[in-house]
Amino acid sequence: MPHRPRKRFGQNFLVDPMVIEQILTAIAPVPGEVIVEIGPGQGALSGPLQESGAELHVVEIDRDLAADLPQRVPGLEPGQIHVGDALATDLASLVPLPPGQRIRVVGNLPYNISTPLLVRLMESADAIRDMHFMLQKEVVTRMAASPGSRDYGRLTLLCQLHCAVVPLFDVAPTAFDPVPRVFSSFVRLIPHASPPVDIADPGIFQSIVTQAFSQRRKTLNNSLKSLMTAAHIREAGVDPSLRAEAIGLADYAALAKVMAHYASQPGGIHGS
Repeated sequence: MPHRPRKRFGQNFLVDPMVIEQILTAIAPVPGEVIVEIGPGQGALSGPLQESGAELHVVEIDRDLAADLPQRVPGLEPGQIHVGDALATDLASLVPLPPGQRIRVVGNLPYNISTPLLVRLMESADAIRDMHFMLQKEVVTRMAASPGSRDYGRLTLLCQLHCAVVPLFDVAPTAFDPVPRVFSSFVRLIPHASPPVDIADPGIFQSIVTQAFSQRRKTLNNSLKSLMTAAHIREAGVDPSLRAEAIGLADYAALAKVMAHYASQPGGIHGS
């Protein structure tokens, strides 16, 4: 019996052979590397990835689809199939690796979990060589946005702090079954060999970014007033009259550095 796509899992299966070929060309799998595929579905990508000679592991939340994969993908062994939620799976420790080797992560990600999954993967970026994902087009636009753009925000800063974001190509809804109501984009994420900016306290950095973009129509002087004063913002080399989307990653790092410095002083930042 054909598998009926389950809405609760955000299932839209990739069925266009030309798009599948484009994706495989972009990933360029080779023997000896370890690839973890999130949401293999009916195995449209899993089959060619397995045939490449790479060591493939798949994470599938749908037990019925997972059970069918050995029949759909010749050579895929039960030990390569991990049934569970990718959001609750530590992909970096899924496969024992020799020292110095990192995993590659690929997937046609369900749109309903794409942002939280990206956040989780960024936490393990140092164990990942690269990532290739099919995502909703507007999500990729946000990931690759520049300061001053209306698409620029928290997701932009999170991704660009950890990775180079390379949008590759757009994909029409008709490439999927069932057909979604939105266009998709295929994107490559390459973790930085070293951080582009120095973040002394990731928690403080995240607090500033979250607070600034929670009130993005306000100036930094107003949106950050619960965290720091206009004088502190100026000390970081940032104009307090600007809005959140007007400043770059380095500026947010500078704000976090100033806040971390004064937060460590007696009386905290508001006592300075």
